[in-house]
Amino acid sequence: MAKQLEGKTAIVTGASSGIGTAIAKELAGAGANVVLAARNEAKLTEIANEINQQEKTLRIKTDVTNQKDVDSLAKRAKQAFGSVDIYVNNAGKMGSSRVSEGDVTNWEQMIDINIKGVLYGIHSVLPEMKERGSGHIVNIASDSGFEVTERLTVYCATKFAVRAISTGLEKELAKTGVRVTSISPGMVETPLSSESPFDNGRKKLVPADIARAVVYAVTQPDYVNVNEILVRPV
Repeated sequence: MAKQLEGKTAIVTGASSGIGTAIAKELAGAGANVVLAARNEAKLTEIANEINQQEKTLRIKTDVTNQKDVDSLAKRAKQAFGSVDIYVNNAGKMGSSRVSEGDVTNWEQMIDINIKGVLYGIHSVLPEMKERGSGHIVNIASDSGFEVTERLTVYCATKFAVRAISTGLEKELAKTGVRVTSISPGMVETPLSSESPFDNGRKKLVPADIARAVVYAVTQPDYVNVNEILVRPV
């Protein structure tokens, strides 16, 4: 792969497993400095070792529901690499979330991670991106942000929110040079999706399928903004 992202720095949240790990590896393969963020430090170390480019990776234990953690993540990334060019809001939580079941604790966790975590991430890097006139925010949404599944009502609501935030932010940032992309995966073979219902006759996507979509979006010419990508199994 051509090193299209050489000299660029990307933060990836939820980088300790699944889609986040694949995105981090794909961005590194395209030449980017990659900042791995998640709560599991041991897993981050393991993934950084797999990437095997120690001078171009940084591991930062981060809880995206804590704004101070997220602000510190962006600050440390800038100290290490000079700027943050790409911020991938990937951390997410899926859970059985029928409103009628009243599992308030589960709802709050999904709202805190899937919505507030995304907003904290954007807030941590956007002022500098606007000042610089360049940068790319990538929000990992879901095809559950297009259609509500009966057993996943609240989860779907959070992913509708991610798409709304992405769409609104893209309009807010028109002509600033800062780009926004929302990527909505269908069913992907990850720990997050292991308990979800899926037609056994169909092959699930793999995390690398989503990672390639991220790299596609962020390697377009500066005047091209790929607003939204929906990736589903055949």
